[in-house]
Amino acid sequence: MAINLQKGQRVDLTKGNPGLTRILVGLGWDPVQSSGGGGGFFGSLFGGGGAPNVDCDASVIMLGANDRLQNNKDVIYFGNLKSADGSVQHSGDNLTGDGDGDDEQIMIDLSRVPSNIEKLVFVVNIYDCVKRKQHFGMIRNAFIRVVNPGNHQELIHYNLTDDYSGRTCLVTGEIYRHGNEWKFAAIGNATNAASLSEVVRSYS
Repeated sequence: MAINLQKGQRVDLTKGNPGLTRILVGLGWDPVQSSGGGGGFFGSLFGGGGAPNVDCDASVIMLGANDRLQNNKDVIYFGNLKSADGSVQHSGDNLTGDGDGDDEQIMIDLSRVPSNIEKLVFVVNIYDCVKRKQHFGMIRNAFIRVVNPGNHQELIHYNLTDDYSGRTCLVTGEIYRHGNEWKFAAIGNATNAASLSEVVRSYS
């Protein structure tokens, strides 16, 4: 049974799951409906429904010591789907967020993550958010989860429940080394970064 986390909580990932090396990190979200269906206050922002889809993109930033990015190739996103060492692989871009379940998935082989990498940061940002005048008040039900792909068991689930209206980038969670083990932290911090490159610069 999955551990449901609150913002700021940290939990062991591998210590309680001996032999776990391959994990699937799923990220999901739903667009707020423009009329009816529980769209709520933000539904009115869509007007007549002619607005473009909110295209959220999930990315992984692989950080070394002192939370620093060592190489731009250590950013895994829709334009660079696989890390150079093969330890992190992105499922590809989902343009709408419609439907149940994960919208984007990232497969990670923890045993292959290079020893100089201390932390994997999971980021979701809105593509072309400035031009489209979009923000995270326009989506709901955002979550990050960790699954054992060997038996499809969900290990960790974190629903991002804060009001992220006006924000354009979410740091959802982190997987980081703790001695010889790996831990997961529920972050849920939002920023006004206009693009992934702006987020990446903050770690450079």
